[in-house]
Amino acid sequence: MDREMMQRCIALSVQSGQEGEYPYGVVICRDGKVVAESINRVRQERDVTRHAEVVAISAAQKALGTVSLDQCTLYVSAESCAYCCYAIRESRIARVVYGLRSPHMGGVSKWPILPDEDLSNMMPEVFAAPPEIVAGFMAAEAEEALLKWNPVSGGVMKLRGLFVKGPVETIGSFDAKRRSLKERTFAFLRRTVFDRFGRS
Repeated sequence: MDREMMQRCIALSVQSGQEGEYPYGVVICRDGKVVAESINRVRQERDVTRHAEVVAISAAQKALGTVSLDQCTLYVSAESCAYCCYAIRESRIARVVYGLRSPHMGGVSKWPILPDEDLSNMMPEVFAAPPEIVAGFMAAEAEEALLKWNPVSGGVMKLRGLFVKGPVETIGSFDAKRRSLKERTFAFLRRTVFDRFGRS
């Protein structure tokens, strides 16, 4: 299923480039079904906050009627920036799969927001444990789409090392059955109690 969702994600990144946006595509799914998907909307809406991840997270929360996406996987063509990674953490997405790495802007490679355990240790009523991260998945295909979008701009990005291919690597692991009693208890409390205060 990861391959199918990432193919869809890369196709969205191509569409994003064709619409004059940076070529990012995002798909959020739960139980193998797409809940929401998006491209960047920064240029179209003249709003720098409309990154593809944030737009998709907002749509998924509306579609599911909850702020907590703790049973969802987010697929993105390239590693999310720090801004988007914070939104991923606050929406409690359980798993993140991305293609190209972003060593200068990424919320894993540059600023380790996604794998940070301090957020969930210090504020477990808001933040779930870090998501499982699969980095470098279908990176060659994501890079090909980037270069096809705009050979000059994509080539400059590649030359500068803004987006790079790397081996597939899993960081952390998400297994709902193996989560600690504390994490399972807080997951229940987040959904039934804490989210009623300022988040519902």
